[in-house]
Parts: sequence; C-alpha cells; structure tokens
Amino acid sequence: MRTLAEELHVAPMALYRHVASKDDLVDAMVDVVFSEIGVPAGGGDWQSSMRRRAISLRDALSRHRWAIGLMESRRNPGPANLRHHDAVIGRLRAAGFSIEMAAHAYSLLDGYIYGFALTKMNLPFESTADVAEMAESMLQPYPVNEYPNLVEFITEHALKPGYDYGNEFEYGLDLILEGLGNARVTAQEGLSLANPQPGG
Repeated sequence: MRTLAEELHVAPMALYRHVASKDDLVDAMVDVVFSEIGVPAGGGDWQSSMRRRAISLRDALSRHRWAIGLMESRRNPGPANLRHHDAVIGRLRAAGFSIEMAAHAYSLLDGYIYGFALTKMNLPFESTADVAEMAESMLQPYPVNEYPNLVEFITEHALKPGYDYGNEFEYGLDLILEGLGNARVTAQEGLSLANPQPGG
C-alpha cells in the first residue's frame, strides 16, 4: 500500500478512504480484469461462444500478466467476477451440459487457458530470432545428434518463418471444445438409455 501511495503521490492513509486493505484493493483489480473478458452470450453455437470467451480471457491475461495466479483465488469476488462465472455456467447449462458436466467443462477450459497464459508469459523467447539464439546456446554444450528429436522440432518447426508459440493456443482450444462436445453427447445418450421414454 505504501508503494502504491508513492506511485499516486498521496499519503498511505489516503488510500484507506477508498479500500479497506490490500486484499480489498486486489479484489477490485481482479474484478476490473474480469470486466474486460467477453461473457458467453446465449443463442447460437455454444462452442463458438466458449471459444470467443477463451480467447478474450487469454487476451486479458496477456494485458494483465500479474493477474494469472489471482483470478480464481479471491474470497470476496466482485460483481464482474460473479457475473462472468454465472454466464459461463449458464451458457454450458443452456447447451445441454448437466451441472456435473458443466463443472468438468469449466475446469478443463480454465485449466488450459490459465496454464497456456502462464507458460507463454514465462517463455524465454519472443521471436524466431530469439528461438534460434536460445536453441544454439542450449544445445551447444552437447554432442551433435545427442537430441535429434528436439533438433528436428526446432529446425523444422520452431525456426520456420512466422512461427509463434501463441498460435498453438487456438489449436488446443479447438481440440478441447470438440472433446467436450463429444462428451456432452455421450452423457446425454447415456441419460436417455437410463431413462427410456414411455412407449419408446
């Protein structure tokens, strides 16, 4: 709080007229990040809706890297946080997910999104040139052909013009959404078999 007060050129006690504590301030900051994430709207294809929400969340985390480990940790979430969670659950339920399946889907999607954002944030490279430099220094101490698969991956994929690790996000996201769609259908079919309609 003292550091923030210095940044704002105010006395530390002045901050306490607006927030009760550091936790109160962090809750409010996290809520601002949640307010920047597009909530999945009703109607249309649920997978497209969840895809847009996932990309929006990833983009928000790219802008606010400090928030990655804090988004789901708040004991006193604000209205944007609650609205976001309610909308995601509601969209999954409207798409035919049971409450249990909605929990699985939400957990899987967020685990992937937050995990990817954390990995990307900590990568020791940003450009193809950085990859080349890092690969050379990383492999230089070892005999040639010691790690042939890694060398192939770097030279035949990561060093190709236009390579961007961030592009891997949407490929993985689409696989997850396809898998969730298949799991939803399987669960619905299982429920139909367990509860046959009269005369069916």
